[in-house]
Amino acid sequence: MSRVRNYFWRVVACLIFAAGLWATVVRFTRGLGGATHLSDAFPWGLWIGFDILCGVGLAAGGFAVAATVYLLHLDRFRPILRPTILTAFLGYMLVLAALMYDLGRPLRIWHALVFWNPRSVMFEVAWCVMLYTAVLALEFSPMLWERLGWMRVKRWMRAIMVPLVGLGVILSTLHQSSLGSLYLIVPTKLYPLWYSPLLPIFFFISSIAAGMAMVIFESGLSARAFGRALELDLLQQVARVMAVTLAVYLLLRFQDLAWRGVLGLVWMPRSETGLFWLEIALLALPMALCFSWRVRESPQALFACSTLVVAGFLANRLNVSVSGLERAAGVSYFPSWMEVAVTLAIVAAGFVMFQLAAKHLAVFEAAAPARREREAELPAVKAT
Repeated sequence: MSRVRNYFWRVVACLIFAAGLWATVVRFTRGLGGATHLSDAFPWGLWIGFDILCGVGLAAGGFAVAATVYLLHLDRFRPILRPTILTAFLGYMLVLAALMYDLGRPLRIWHALVFWNPRSVMFEVAWCVMLYTAVLALEFSPMLWERLGWMRVKRWMRAIMVPLVGLGVILSTLHQSSLGSLYLIVPTKLYPLWYSPLLPIFFFISSIAAGMAMVIFESGLSARAFGRALELDLLQQVARVMAVTLAVYLLLRFQDLAWRGVLGLVWMPRSETGLFWLEIALLALPMALCFSWRVRESPQALFACSTLVVAGFLANRLNVSVSGLERAAGVSYFPSWMEVAVTLAIVAAGFVMFQLAAKHLAVFEAAAPARREREAELPAVKAT
């Protein structure tokens, strides 16, 4: 049965990659106009809303778990550190790949390195994303050095890991919030249910919740795919942090609506109202459930709650970047099949790369690093 299931998903992945490859050829030969439903009136669509805004936010678990282990010295979370770092690193690499599709002139992506504009939010986001991707690559590198047997390099990396993680926390905090700052310049265009002066704070807090959800989601999928035992005791604590973060986020959202005098819009019969309540329900339901110890005791319930949180996070980012801007733009945007194909191909590539990394690197073996270090030191001991 498992062989049939694996074959099925391989066929699905091949079909997705084939469609994504064709869409890629069209995108880079005929331009954005030939491959997307974007226009001058609506220049940002699925590739920004989903591939960039959602991809960056869902990778937030990387800096949160790394800070918990290296800065707060809570070593009990170390078993979930490596898969979380791997998920975050792949997430940022795929975000950079998706950005190449959306840029009108992708070959000029390096211009941010040379042509500085410190007053631009995009400039700050570009630098933070590039630097944090480099930090994640260094945090991920010990798995590679172990595979290559370069234990001395791995020990060097371990020596600088604490300041490296601290730098990563700063960079991730800056650009997670700055992604919300991008939309502060459209107060008259973004629908009032989503526009707020607190958007940077909302983006940062929601990314923490989404990052915690991705830790649970990835752990659940990995346990099923690789036949691993689930670190239920750790995921229960992650779920509690996620629930508290969601409670703070939702409380601030409704207080902000009341403070700006637009709370009445949540009852207005419009499409935006339905999308708003869908987003809120997808976040509020798992929040309430995760406060129950009975729910946290069930791996299936935890996985379902994390899936709902991820879906609610995606709904929020797409509402801010797409749905909330359509009314002011006077257009109705729906992505072309090629936009969808590229997005699905990028997501599928993430799953494939994670599987390959888990197969060839010690992603889940918490004791493997220490064991391999001892094995590497044995020849020297015997020689003496």
